[in-house]
Amino acid sequence: MMLADVAGIIGACAYLLAYALLQTGVLSLRDSSYTYLNILGGVALIWSLQENFNLGAMITQVAWLIFTVVGFLRNMRTNRTA
Repeated sequence: MMLADVAGIIGACAYLLAYALLQTGVLSLRDSSYTYLNILGGVALIWSLQENFNLGAMITQVAWLIFTVVGFLRNMRTNRTA
């Protein structure tokens, strides 16, 4: 198994763990752990796609990562003003 494959598996596990913890109520959308797991997932999967490129998957991962960071920054700004 190549290092890119390991990174892809770590990324997928981070995404799935974040989603599972959200759905079970362990985490909320405002929890930084949820955001960090999504960022880890996105970065790891983008890195793995450098080795095994797939345009559709790359577009999805970059968009997911952008949405996650924008949401995180928005939540931080909301928390500071509250």
